[in-house]
Amino acid sequence: MYKPHAMLEVIRDVEVSLIPSGTKVKLQAGTQVSVTQALGTSYTVYVNGNLVRVAGKDGDALGLVILETPDINATEGALEDKIWQQLRSCFDPEIPVNIVDLGLIYACNIMPLGHNEHHVAITMTLTAAGCGMGPVLVEEVQEKVRQINAVTDVKVELVFDPPWDRDKMSDEAKLQLGLL
Repeated sequence: MYKPHAMLEVIRDVEVSLIPSGTKVKLQAGTQVSVTQALGTSYTVYVNGNLVRVAGKDGDALGLVILETPDINATEGALEDKIWQQLRSCFDPEIPVNIVDLGLIYACNIMPLGHNEHHVAITMTLTAAGCGMGPVLVEEVQEKVRQINAVTDVKVELVFDPPWDRDKMSDEAKLQLGLL
């Protein structure tokens, strides 16, 4: 079980998602919490025996910095490179590894629609079929890929066949988690 570190006090009411159910709840100002993870554009927080996900834009509610994704359109690179960069900025809220290295992205197809307009179709999975965080992660993927100027449409399909397993993780991720 997680043992909390330094406690923080929530400064203002903030909507969060319970992990792993994804249920939206409100943390009240004055609640004592402990941050377990601050990766990508969200915080994972331990509170009253539960883990919750706090959007990075609400970091100020915890007295912390607001986590934002850098402007992907200001970076050099091909469209496909930018998409993968955005996907690598999405993190599983319970595991400190991005969804690409975790092996959750099964496919990413880019289809031109016109001059500098593209449809992106992403097929992804979750570490567990019953994880309620699926819609939260799907929404984050869509939001981040839509930030790319050349992308006009994004469709994310959540699949469970084939099921995810540890063999789908990159060696980097396995090393980071002590599995190598």
